Amino acid sequence: MQNKYPQKPGIDFILKQAFFYWNKTLIFQLIFSIVFFVVFFTSMFLFGTKYGIWEQSQEMGEALKLGTKAYLEKAAEVSATENYQMFMIAIFGTTAFLYPLNIGFFQIFRKIDLNEKIELADLFVGYNGLNFFKYLGYFIFWLMIYRLTVPTIFLAVLWVIVTLFVAPLMFFTDKRIFEAISLNFKAVKLYFVEILVCVIVAVIFKYIGFALFFIGGLFTFPFWNAMIYSLYKTIFSEKS
Repeated sequence: MQNKYPQKPGIDFILKQAFFYWNKTLIFQLIFSIVFFVVFFTSMFLFGTKYGIWEQSQEMGEALKLGTKAYLEKAAEVSATENYQMFMIAIFGTTAFLYPLNIGFFQIFRKIDLNEKIELADLFVGYNGLNFFKYLGYFIFWLMIYRLTVPTIFLAVLWVIVTLFVAPLMFFTDKRIFEAISLNFKAVKLYFVEILVCVIVAVIFKYIGFALFFIGGLFTFPFWNAMIYSLYKTIFSEKS
């Protein structure tokens, strides 16, 4: 596969294209969110119970009544415990396990382009065979870097942008992680404004459903994937 950069696209075109893919797959957006949140919150409840996190949360609530200083001291004490560390590892592991679910949308959007029949199994293509371990490994790597950059905010946002196309590049062109990041970086240098604007829109729309009407968030939560695919399809061309 080769990757080339065509004439600069308009932001309005990329946005309209993203909303088109999202609107055409609303039922899959809903299924994605239901599966994601059921697995995530079930995991949180089970591991929270196992490691006594809910009891610790009550203690933090009592500390909050005594003032902000007491709360922060209690929070620092709780976060330093082994049980809390194990709980966080379990939650990160659950998030990593769920990541390949996003890959299914790339398969679905491509099928829309090809006028092929979409099936529920397409949503779980990221879990097929070695695909699961490939995307699981990538997300764990991505998350480790992200956690290190979060305190700076700017570097965290930059990390998100320079890895935006890694997953679709791995899926559609079978690129390795660092090769995909290199291609992603080149695209960012050429289309920084377009990518930044689209990322901001995607983040806002992703969570606006929860802010305005909670159930609507189940439809908007996976919107991020439609924006990534729209940008990827517009910026990169795949040629055998």
